Amino acid sequence: MSEALHPVLVQVLPVAFFLIAITVTAEVAQLAGVFDVAAHALAHRARHRVALLWLTFAALAVLCTVVLSLDTTAVLLTPVGLAIARQTGVSPLPFALTTLWIANTGSLLLPVSNLTNLLAVHRFEDLGADHGDYVRAAALPAVTAIVVTLLLVAVLQRRALRGTYAVEPPADPHDRVLLVIGSAVCLAIGPLFAFGLEPAVVAGCSAALLLVVLLWRAPAMLREVRPPWLMAGAFVLVAGLLRVAQAEGLLDWLAPAVGTGTDALDLLHLSAASAVGANVVNNLPAYLLVEPAAADDVRRLVATLVGVNAGELVTPWASLATLLWLQRCRSAGVRVPLLTLACWGALCATLCVTVATLALV
Repeated sequence: MSEALHPVLVQVLPVAFFLIAITVTAEVAQLAGVFDVAAHALAHRARHRVALLWLTFAALAVLCTVVLSLDTTAVLLTPVGLAIARQTGVSPLPFALTTLWIANTGSLLLPVSNLTNLLAVHRFEDLGADHGDYVRAAALPAVTAIVVTLLLVAVLQRRALRGTYAVEPPADPHDRVLLVIGSAVCLAIGPLFAFGLEPAVVAGCSAALLLVVLLWRAPAMLREVRPPWLMAGAFVLVAGLLRVAQAEGLLDWLAPAVGTGTDALDLLHLSAASAVGANVVNNLPAYLLVEPAAADDVRRLVATLVGVNAGELVTPWASLATLLWLQRCRSAGVRVPLLTLACWGALCATLCVTVATLALV
């Protein structure tokens, strides 16, 4: 058992540390007002057009997801979008739906965009590929999934996106030094991730820097920073149990379910099976279950990520980001019927997974 656990600890512990560090980074950035000021600046530049306001907010959601991960978008950007919609008097649904879907379908581009991507990076290294190779392999599927998502939101919410708004909501007052440093850190870590620096190191340094600045400028806010200790621990535990089960041969029956090969039908089979698994049990365990059958080829690994990242839109438990999004929406008084959300999500997942997988071919 110890032989089975050692590789998974090497793979999973840096990811768990990254999860904690990037969450701290994002929460301090939120307290500093980075997301609030950015969103309100976009609202100011939207020329009172609802469609342009939505597009600029969608761009912020994409940037936030790619650089700071999908959970950050769900937790921190959802309230900002809903607040802007409320203050400008426009429908909150396009903003809420965009945040949810982009948080998932937009989380393919960088290794740090989703924890599943970070897990896959280790398999890329086993195949002789580095972070740059990951970005090159995932770039076209990632962009395709984002474009398909935004087009679908535009079609489903076309009536709500018409017209203009009269109010330009003011941003809340913030500590200028904390705001500037928080913004600089958020802008810097994206390129650092893309250049291939170790994500856990970059996130750890950014979290440490922002905590020091927060202690200096607003020490009372430190109690509002809540690292996800429980989630990180559960992630390590589940990963360890699955790896032990695989080492004992208890999951050998899964290989035929995801197929083999790298032609279009094979990759569609793999991404579809991964998407189904994500909606049944959650995206992280689904990836860990499918990974051994996909770890022999870069395209098969990316197809798996397409399935578990872009296909996790049907059931609420398929992604932690979806659960966090639901909680934020309900706190703001915005309720979307779960059946409607599941139907829309199934449509979005089907389109995104299909088109993004074909982009691999």
